[in-house]
Amino acid sequence: MSDPNKGLFFMRFGSIFTTSAGILTSRIFGFVRDLLTASILGANLWSDIFFVAFKLPNLFRRIFAEGAFVQSFMPTFIVSRHRSVFAAAILLRFSFFLLAVSLLVTLFAPLVTKLVAIGFDEATVAAAAPLVAINFYYLDLIFLVTFLSALLQYKEHFATTAFATTLLNIAMISALLLFRHEPPQTIVYALSWSVLAGGILQLLVHLWMVRKKGLQRVILGGFAYLKRKKGAIDEDIRRFSRAFFPSVMGNSTAQLSSFIDTWLASFLASGAISYLFYANRLFQLPLALFATAASTALFPSISKLLKQEKREKAKGHTKKVFWLLVGLLGGASMVAWILSAEIVALLFERGAFKAADTANTASVLAMYIVGLLPFGLAKLFSLWLYASHRQAEAAKIAAKSLGVNILLSLLFIAPLQAPGLALASSLSGWVLLFLSVRAVGTPLFFDIMRSKHALSALLFILLSAAAAWGIKALVHGYL
Repeated sequence: MSDPNKGLFFMRFGSIFTTSAGILTSRIFGFVRDLLTASILGANLWSDIFFVAFKLPNLFRRIFAEGAFVQSFMPTFIVSRHRSVFAAAILLRFSFFLLAVSLLVTLFAPLVTKLVAIGFDEATVAAAAPLVAINFYYLDLIFLVTFLSALLQYKEHFATTAFATTLLNIAMISALLLFRHEPPQTIVYALSWSVLAGGILQLLVHLWMVRKKGLQRVILGGFAYLKRKKGAIDEDIRRFSRAFFPSVMGNSTAQLSSFIDTWLASFLASGAISYLFYANRLFQLPLALFATAASTALFPSISKLLKQEKREKAKGHTKKVFWLLVGLLGGASMVAWILSAEIVALLFERGAFKAADTANTASVLAMYIVGLLPFGLAKLFSLWLYASHRQAEAAKIAAKSLGVNILLSLLFIAPLQAPGLALASSLSGWVLLFLSVRAVGTPLFFDIMRSKHALSALLFILLSAAAAWGIKALVHGYL
């Protein structure tokens, strides 16, 4: 007789790899976008200005899309007796709030720009402020996308969200190609408007899939009964609110670390922000491809299993995914650390992006890679905290990790420059992992460590390192 649990687990792996395939497709287009950006804009004042303008909405996009909203919304949605009404209430509250914030950013764009890049002089702030205002409206669009993706994830449909980010990259690639012969100022304005165009395309494809899955009834039904049953969801709203704000902090450590890097790098020489951006893009690829994909696909089932008090089944799923991530992230770390200069040169060194830019970006990438494994594994362990409604505890852990990052950044920025900021971020990732494991419980961690999959994961890491050294030797003529 077939084991239904085994079949369910393979379905979960199918969701992981579907999500990974979507993320990989998006990141391939993203690298094409970055390649064109590096070639057309290079690493200079105008590229720094655009990356600052895009940094704030992109920060919130990653926080929303990669956990905070879904990990707060999903457990409450699952247990709510009036799911449609609860969903409609959350949609309205967030939409009005974010629109109001976007309008304020538009009105006070120079002040917001100065806060994001405090090291910019007045002329640079004036040039960047309109771009900050334009780009920020992407956040309104991406919230709607994230809300719809949460409903699709409840139905365990992940492909649309995974592949949809490709549309943003296609829009930005189109802008770069159409305006490649224009002055840099015109190019960054075209890029900014293309960000909004990409957000609209993502929203449209999610609306189409929601209708295809019949989920529009959840939203429309919720609006129809919202006034009548508003009091019935008060406890659901409170439960969501208690979970959401800690979840924002708990999910944002890597993103806030990158944001702090940009903030501090504005004090460094021109191009430093761009080096951090290009290196962080490479760092985020395996993190999103493996860790984010795994946590996104695993979270609905972990939430349901823990709600049903099926802890052993949840632990079994976690154990297998843990060693899968150790192997994949460990192998990716070896390859990226050994071949950092070769990877950056292959992807970016052309046009306005020179050999010196390659060397600077590679040194930053090598420091970021130190934190790949801990940031990825911390995502996995944090699932248990969020699924158990322990968001506040996750937030405290993230705050401690972020504090370590800020302290180390201040210590490292003078002697090590931009690579020091990346190293501070990576070391804070190890603090995040240690504290997350301790919160979930060391017995669970040691049980996970005792697995037949451990040897396979370690062997894969060693083979990856050997292959990377072999490639490096061939490239430089040592073999």
